[in-house]
Amino acid sequence: MSDPIVDAPGPLHVYKDGNATLHGEVFRPAQAANGRAALVLHEADGIGANVRRHSRMLADLGYFVLAADMHGDGRVLQGEAMQEALKRFRSEPDLLRGRAQAALAELSRISGIPPELTVGLGYCFGGFAILELARSGVPVAAVASFHGLLCTSRPALRETLKSRIAVFTGALDPLVPPEHVAAIQAEMTLAGADWQMTVYGRALHSFTNVGVAALGDPRMGYDAQADEASWAAMLQFFDGSFADR
Repeated sequence: MSDPIVDAPGPLHVYKDGNATLHGEVFRPAQAANGRAALVLHEADGIGANVRRHSRMLADLGYFVLAADMHGDGRVLQGEAMQEALKRFRSEPDLLRGRAQAALAELSRISGIPPELTVGLGYCFGGFAILELARSGVPVAAVASFHGLLCTSRPALRETLKSRIAVFTGALDPLVPPEHVAAIQAEMTLAGADWQMTVYGRALHSFTNVGVAALGDPRMGYDAQADEASWAAMLQFFDGSFADR
């Protein structure tokens, strides 16, 4: 069951990407700061309960968190408008990468924490977008993609890739078929990436989203075991990324 306190919006933070006005949400460390920042990228519709829940979990661990707005004006899209936005992002990788880079730059500015001490994570569309941010060559310490699309028109390059990469996906996710899993494995290996992937055998798309059943989409389903296991694995992965810093 959803918790209205956990799902409540964080404090609004307005920033820009060129002419686009973006309405992110900031989640400051709940207690002692750990000196790290986290950029969180939302699902296809916009910032919602799933992103807020995980952003607060990171803040509880001492991270300074920005939940970025990828659509602009804080919009939460549905139906054809959402599909058109996703289609544009997929066909214009510079737009997608630039939007994520603008959020990263703003996070560094407001937190005072450099990208080298920052991690990124994303869910569904955000999982794809966070991989595109890493592929763009920004020097964030690590990124984690949760049930995101994996294929790209601009594969990672050995000479530019700087981030460690973790991918968490469901074996039963029809949006991420086995050939896409094999493709990113080949891509990351060719790029010499420090990467890892976990495939959860019973998980569908959106397996971290406790409220996804409300969408009535049979391709999607919450999986508590995969959600908890992937979160724990991500935290361990992030901690390892800072081991020498």
